[in-house]
Amino acid sequence: MPATDPRPLRADAQRNRDRLLDAAVRAFAHEGTEATLGAIAKDAGVGIGTLYRHFPTREALVEAVYRSELARLHDAAADLLRSLPPEAALRTWMDRFVDYMTTKRGMADALRAVIASGGNPFAQSRDLLMAAISTLLHAGEAAGTVRSDIAPEDVLAGLTGVSLAAGEPAQRAQAGRLLDLLMDGLRRRAPGVPG
Repeated sequence: MPATDPRPLRADAQRNRDRLLDAAVRAFAHEGTEATLGAIAKDAGVGIGTLYRHFPTREALVEAVYRSELARLHDAAADLLRSLPPEAALRTWMDRFVDYMTTKRGMADALRAVIASGGNPFAQSRDLLMAAISTLLHAGEAAGTVRSDIAPEDVLAGLTGVSLAAGEPAQRAQAGRLLDLLMDGLRRRAPGVPG
């Protein structure tokens, strides 16, 4: 069944699709375009035929992986706010954004192939990211812990810059420190307290 089929999947088929997406994220992030579909299917614990039923082409799989990771990141904002105070939810989401960007960077060549074949995996990226950031900022503002004069676009630009600095796993600790600095700039200060 192609990924674009509007009918809901049976529970076992959905599990297989989810396992394929998870395996593909790992493969593309670590191996880039060298990742083979056979290895992805094996890692997911399914046959290659199952992979092709869900994703008829390599490009379809790459695009589905990218969209799935983007949706997870978007949805994480609301999920984190249900379990953490707004400031902690925002900081945790920032870490997830860096992880998402690292995965995306590992998939860069594969994503270029999707674009070359006529796909547009980035069609909703900015809107979904801005919505998640806005949700987190508004929650922090309402709690009185985040400044009210912060533009979501500026937070996205800052996070993108931190993500670029965290290109290698060895630089992940530095990215955490940079995120702490960014978070410190977002905090609301009590009146009369120097910023």
